[in-house]
Amino acid sequence: MLPTISIYLTSILGAFLTFLVSTKYKQGPVRASALLTLIVAGFCFLFPELFSEDVTKQIPWVFFGASFVGMTSEKLTRNYTSIVFAGIIFGFIYTVSPTFFNGYGGALGTAACISILVTIGLNRLVRHSKALKKKKVLLKKVSKTSS
Repeated sequence: MLPTISIYLTSILGAFLTFLVSTKYKQGPVRASALLTLIVAGFCFLFPELFSEDVTKQIPWVFFGASFVGMTSEKLTRNYTSIVFAGIIFGFIYTVSPTFFNGYGGALGTAACISILVTIGLNRLVRHSKALKKKKVLLKKVSKTSS
């Protein structure tokens, strides 16, 4: 159980911290991803005894892939909640399909892209349903006043 939890936490932190450093501290997505991944990978290299060998090998890769999620433009993901949600989806894809992308280049980037697309789609769906509810309420008010 611990490896799965650590993968999810790492993917959330990777996405969130990269987005934060990229947008709030104006470092840009590539610099934010590279700097934070270097720190995490360096930490795992210098202190491999803190976690099991399998987790220590996976954490830098998970963080690196999740940092692709955090490289998303502010125009596509308007808040930190969306980035955290996309990080969770990335962690899910990483844990559920470890062999699915075998032999394909860009597996981490593909998983990050899928995560962001799902998040953007759900955000638009929620906004659309809220707009429909407002429209229905306004139509009811208009129909009551005209009757």
